[in-house]
Amino acid sequence: MLDRVFNPEGKSLPPMRGFKYSSWSPLGCDANGRCLLAALTMDNRLTIHANLNRLQWVQLVDLTEIYGERLYEASYRLTKADTPRGELEDFSEFQRRHSMQTPVRMEWSGICTTQQVKHNNECRDVGSVLLAVLFENSNIAVWQFQLPFLGKESITSCNTIESGISSPSVLSWWEYEHNNRKMSGLIVGSAFGPVKILPVNLKAVKGYFTLRQPVVLWQEMDQLPVHSIKCIPLYHPYQKCSCSLVVAARGSYVFWCLLLISKAGLNVHNSHVTGLHSLPIVSMTADKQNGTVYTCSNDGKVRQLIPIFTDVALKFEHQLIKLSEVFGSVRTHGIAVSPCGAYLAVITTEGMTNGLHPVNKNYQVQFVTLKTFEEAAAQLLESSVQNLFRQVDLTDLVRWKILKDKHIPQFLQEALDKKIESCGSTYFWRFKLFLLRILYQSMQKAPSEVMWKPSHEDAKILISDSPGMGSTEDDQEEGTSKQAGKQSLCDTGKGMDIDDTADDSLPQSSDIGGREPMEEKLLEIQAQIEAVEMHLTREHMKRVLGEVYLHTWITENTSIPTRGVCDFLMSDDGYDDRTARVLIGHILKKMNKQTFPEHCSLCKEILPFTDRKQAVCSNGHIWLRCFLTYQSCQSLVYRRCLLHDSIARHPTPEDPEWIRRLLQGPCTFCDSPVF
Repeated sequence: MLDRVFNPEGKSLPPMRGFKYSSWSPLGCDANGRCLLAALTMDNRLTIHANLNRLQWVQLVDLTEIYGERLYEASYRLTKADTPRGELEDFSEFQRRHSMQTPVRMEWSGICTTQQVKHNNECRDVGSVLLAVLFENSNIAVWQFQLPFLGKESITSCNTIESGISSPSVLSWWEYEHNNRKMSGLIVGSAFGPVKILPVNLKAVKGYFTLRQPVVLWQEMDQLPVHSIKCIPLYHPYQKCSCSLVVAARGSYVFWCLLLISKAGLNVHNSHVTGLHSLPIVSMTADKQNGTVYTCSNDGKVRQLIPIFTDVALKFEHQLIKLSEVFGSVRTHGIAVSPCGAYLAVITTEGMTNGLHPVNKNYQVQFVTLKTFEEAAAQLLESSVQNLFRQVDLTDLVRWKILKDKHIPQFLQEALDKKIESCGSTYFWRFKLFLLRILYQSMQKAPSEVMWKPSHEDAKILISDSPGMGSTEDDQEEGTSKQAGKQSLCDTGKGMDIDDTADDSLPQSSDIGGREPMEEKLLEIQAQIEAVEMHLTREHMKRVLGEVYLHTWITENTSIPTRGVCDFLMSDDGYDDRTARVLIGHILKKMNKQTFPEHCSLCKEILPFTDRKQAVCSNGHIWLRCFLTYQSCQSLVYRRCLLHDSIARHPTPEDPEWIRRLLQGPCTFCDSPVF
């Protein structure tokens, strides 16, 4: 009766603040293509949050409230065949309802595809994601959300599964791919020791299959509680097929299970890794790139377990990582590995000093590098993801090395040039742009003033009079399109947020002889940056023109300045791209001498397309251009990419589907999402 959730009006105890558990969804689940956060608070309330605007988190839905309403409508019965129970005054019934609504763990599945039938009977693929919630009474609620997740209206279904495990403690998704067929299930661990996989029937999910019946991975009730479970997809070099490695922390041991599908059925090999820690494992994480597992105990010791395949199953090689050699005497409370395995994050507090515990606990997040610069660079060059934003931990290692050495290593330059010559993918051009910008930043003189301190100077100059007029895209702040900006260098401290012009940020020195070579070097790098940016701009212009050609009829007036983009592409005599010329020829033939120019919303004058970043009418009104569609942003609000590289306009109700699809794209320079 003292429960703070069920009896908040009692006020017998102060409200509990903090979080029991949190879980990140895969990338691509919210409106900006980023992650959702499921958070379980100390008062057992499960909510989902999203980062809709930069540095602003918003609660989208309260799943505890919705699930409680569903149980109330069903009279707290899981199936219609269940007999009605007693009233709430009965304490046993009170306990039953409490355990039905108290989450223990929740985990996200990978993104799966469902088919949706449109009004014209055309089928289209719609992304969806599942969230499994484990309750105290061992039931599992599987929520299905349509992507992008916007709130309560994006909830597709909610099904409840009875796991049959007493005292459940942890939950994880089992996802396995065999012969292009995806299988899924839920791995549930108990505080008493058992671990098993439950089948999950995913209705209307394209290409998904599940188990016919539960599979018991460990059945002994040995009183070793299951603390954490990780599932790692791997490739078996001897069996020449994919397999699934399940690892679970049980006390001070690591339980592992190798699942392999063959013609004979599902093969299960399991065992324990002992001798790792003298204290119970408090946290475990896994690098899904190579299958390496990391465990830690409270005494500040971290173990690295590397799986090595044998003819039949596998074995683990493990080595000790002594944090005391890096951070001194510490106690560890949790670890996590970055998405591409570049960093290991460790939560620590002070350890014992001269045999005495510290009076106060100061929790810190420490970062340990797991890869060298050479390994990170090689992984970026051979990446199948081809997205810098999704590999930001690897790019951070590369950035740190260039900032420290003030040059790009020769082997990386040569390997990148070979990649550009052989395949010409825009990913490698973006990688080259990233390297040049970091090199430019490393050679700049450190500012004498603190960058974050607000300036009290009110002096302003018009953009048209500014010597850095070409860099308006990086100097504008979100809010207005026709504006005046202060001359400051506050953006140069960011890793990839480098101004497009170097004139205002060249290092100043009293020694003119030593300054000139540095200025020449910076101007040379700046010229390379502008050349790469122009190449990426032209490639994206070709993509935009291709969309225009595919989705427009003869002489149709789209809001995209098609004629201006065509003229801009052909204005450079040195640019000879046969694909672009053929495409432009088809588009001009379709337009039939029509121009459809843009007009200034203030004076109705024509906005010529002379610059990819901004449009200036004859009366001097300046509008920034959207980097995704090259339309002028003639509104008071617009979007910026995460690293402040470019600006983009908001979609309007009049925009057709193909323009909306263009506006959903990431930044063409750094792959970052747009806010």
